[in-house]
Amino acid sequence: MPRDTRYDVLFEPIKIGPVTARNRFYQVPHCNGMGFNWPQTHAKMREAKAEGGWAVICTEECMIHPTSDYTPEPQARLWDDYDEKCLGLMVEAVHRHGALAGVQLAHNGVGAQNLYTRLPPIGPSHQASVDNQPTHTRGMSKKDIREFRRWHRNAALRAKHADADIIYVYAGHDSTLLMHFLSSRRNQRSDEYGGSLENRVRLLREVLEETRDAVGDRCAVAIRMAVDELLGPEGITSAGEGREIIEMLAELPDLWDVNLSSWENDSQTSRFSDEGFQEQYVAFVKKMTSKPVVGVGRFTSPDAMVSQINRGVLDMIGAARPSIADPFLPMKIEQGREDEIRECIGCNTCVSGQLTFTPMRCTQNPSVGEEWRRGWHPEFIAPKGSDDSFLVVGAGPAGLEAARALGQRGYPVTLAEAQTEPGGRVSLESSLPGLAAWARVRDWRMGRIQQMENVEVYFDNALSAEDILALDYKHVILATGASWRDDGTGVTNWQAIPGADQNHVVTPADIFSGTQLAGPVVVFDDDRYYMGALIAEKLKLEGHDITLLTPSTEVSPWTENTMEQHRIQARIMDLGIKVVTSHNITRIGVDTVETSCVYTEQPGSLAAASLVLVTSRIPNDEIYLKLSEDPDLLAESGIASVTAIGDSLCPSTIAAAVYEGHRVAREMDAPPENPDLPFRREIIQLEN
Repeated sequence: MPRDTRYDVLFEPIKIGPVTARNRFYQVPHCNGMGFNWPQTHAKMREAKAEGGWAVICTEECMIHPTSDYTPEPQARLWDDYDEKCLGLMVEAVHRHGALAGVQLAHNGVGAQNLYTRLPPIGPSHQASVDNQPTHTRGMSKKDIREFRRWHRNAALRAKHADADIIYVYAGHDSTLLMHFLSSRRNQRSDEYGGSLENRVRLLREVLEETRDAVGDRCAVAIRMAVDELLGPEGITSAGEGREIIEMLAELPDLWDVNLSSWENDSQTSRFSDEGFQEQYVAFVKKMTSKPVVGVGRFTSPDAMVSQINRGVLDMIGAARPSIADPFLPMKIEQGREDEIRECIGCNTCVSGQLTFTPMRCTQNPSVGEEWRRGWHPEFIAPKGSDDSFLVVGAGPAGLEAARALGQRGYPVTLAEAQTEPGGRVSLESSLPGLAAWARVRDWRMGRIQQMENVEVYFDNALSAEDILALDYKHVILATGASWRDDGTGVTNWQAIPGADQNHVVTPADIFSGTQLAGPVVVFDDDRYYMGALIAEKLKLEGHDITLLTPSTEVSPWTENTMEQHRIQARIMDLGIKVVTSHNITRIGVDTVETSCVYTEQPGSLAAASLVLVTSRIPNDEIYLKLSEDPDLLAESGIASVTAIGDSLCPSTIAAAVYEGHRVAREMDAPPENPDLPFRREIIQLEN
């Protein structure tokens, strides 16, 4: 199908200094949880994007020297020849598909605790370190500044030697040394590198000029600059010093990559921001420089992308998360298949990989991180290995992905759903405040399934074990989901809470079904992810008097890994929801809950005409257990396999459910050679 001519502008080549990008799609630097630990995994992940049509593929932060050690987070490094070889793997991989390779050189200054190297952290001034570490940062001397400039130049030369095309000078987030020098909050120097803005910009200018001198004959030099910290007068703003810095350095780099600081502002979740939300902060940059400008905004709509270019906001469409959700996004637009784009839902599950020190994962794209170790391609799956038929029971995220992937392989598939619509938990949760984009998990898969003649879907079709045995299918995949526990068992309470069997005690399932509550309402969150706070927010917006009670020290603590905990807690407090942390429920009364401090065991009580227990879930595995207990009966019915997937096997995230549905579909007729180790391990070769 020819591409829509409205999108032609997206495929114009863009000159960036001495190199040329084949189109305007630019994968900006982003973390991935692979870094120096798994260089082949990293290279293969980036290669998928180059194959999918992205013109520029960049690394994550690439640490230039052991004084910038980000352990335990697995970032990239360019400390020595070994690291150069690792970078070369990625560069070679993206070059195979005609893309440019960019390297984001970084030194994290105050943000680098050097836990592995045990070198003293350095920064513009003496100050306490960050991340609750019992250390301090040493203020840099003039000699230290000269050394830093040398380290950066050497790293740029290593990147050039690895055949990279674009070399970054990085002042993009408040975790970087160059940003610390720019910041009047971090930089308390009184010499020529501190005080006035011109002095605070001095080091950035010197590094930029020296990088151009070192590699500018062949490599483009980009600068990543945070033009606003969202701190008002206390920080850099797009109306103040951010604008002045751009004006001072306007023509020095070959490309401006502009964003917000810090990372949690730059990569806001869809719960708190819309597509293109950064425009109001970065739109001025293109008016102040003749060099190409790239920016981000969680862009998934080609119309929004074209609008950014035609209105003179950006020259290139930057993306991190959308390029993860769909590495083939540019190619789909180019081929007139924009309806097939697997749109990012803005959940930041990808970020959680980095912050839990594990390879990245994605709710929408189950293949990410598996390109090397399992050999998964984001678009292609091996064709079917037989003519076997499949019955998938349950059209939640796991069942939809299993049916879609099996259908893509060419198998005849029947998808049976007990409810009158698809989506399962996705349909329920996307109705909560701020989660509308999550419905894309359902909608993309249903859109693909509806194009497949070999996949039939039946709604309002509840099946029992006996029904399944009477049907004529070779393989049965059960994706029957999970149910919220109504007894309070969860992370803290390993047994039922006394009094949980009363009528005024409900679960999120009751809230979704429209159960009417009397007030005041206590929401007890021992799930510790997003659900407790969202239920509290929903009920508050409906007019209830709400108290959010949790044994944790803060609201929704696991969302620290999706970089939205502070926004969630602020939203709860701004709504006037009372928050009680570090307290557990010991007993549920008729109109009160008895509590106990998790530290002191000091007793207390809260008025509660209704109590919502958001604690844990149990698999809906009754059908699976019944079918699995009698292999002979299965054989008599012609069923070769029964498999439980997703929450019906082990309740977890939506991303985990999608992953399991995808994995089972790929491996149904091609199981791993070694089931005890079903993927390749990337191991550094030991020296003799």
